[in-house]
Amino acid sequence: MSQVVGRTTASDRIEATISAVDPSAIVDQASIRVFGETVTELPQDLYIPPGALKVFLEAFEGPLDLLLYLIKKQHIDILNIPIVEITRQYVDYVELMQEMQIELASEYLVMAAMLAEIKSRLLLPAPPSADDDGEAQDPRAELMRRLQEYERFKEAAEALDELPRVDRDVFTATVSKPELSSNAQPPVVPYEDILAAFQAVMRRASLYTNHQVAHEALSVRERMTCVLERMSTGTFIEFSHLFDAKEGRVGVVVTLIAILELVRQKVLELVQAETCGPIHVKATTAAE
Repeated sequence: MSQVVGRTTASDRIEATISAVDPSAIVDQASIRVFGETVTELPQDLYIPPGALKVFLEAFEGPLDLLLYLIKKQHIDILNIPIVEITRQYVDYVELMQEMQIELASEYLVMAAMLAEIKSRLLLPAPPSADDDGEAQDPRAELMRRLQEYERFKEAAEALDELPRVDRDVFTATVSKPELSSNAQPPVVPYEDILAAFQAVMRRASLYTNHQVAHEALSVRERMTCVLERMSTGTFIEFSHLFDAKEGRVGVVVTLIAILELVRQKVLELVQAETCGPIHVKATTAAE
């Protein structure tokens, strides 16, 4: 009952259409039939979305997308397509898909309406007016134009989908800078006590200032090294024991600066067991 536009048979023309296929486009052998013949491979330029509407007619069994594709290629005469049966199957399809993929179902509504319009225009008598060349306009031309427009939008959508997408292909960094905090506590020794201890050392040093003819140049860096060598035992040493009164005021000042610099660098720590008690010096864990 099915007819084919042209002199070649339907099987020959369909085989010519699907000759160039993508190996990944293999379908179920029993799922698509055209004019009683099983189609095992889809055309390379045809995309059938998942969950596509399948129609079951006398001359065609398969996705509606493939039926429109064959009509576009003029391998199936639209006059032999039962639009009423397609509409009935579409209604059943909409009821099934209304809670799953309603957007996909709405797309097939446009297809079914277009097929019904084209077939009705072909069945009605041609209007008196004709084109300039004397031939009436083929209603299928509008279907072809819309299918070509649909293909352009589909290709554009696929091209956009291949672009990098945030949270799918590209992920933004959400790591923030760690907050740097120092757990080192300031010395528990009051500065007044340090000053008092230093003044006591200075008083003792003043007893040895007589008869000094020349002063030896002293280096704070060298004195820091000397202090660290004395603290290498890891025990507490009384603050005043780090000074040599025989060096005079200059030597005592250099030693004080060296000790304070090591405390600032957290190499040494000052400890006082009780208020107004003696001050002791100890190397920190990092220095050890």
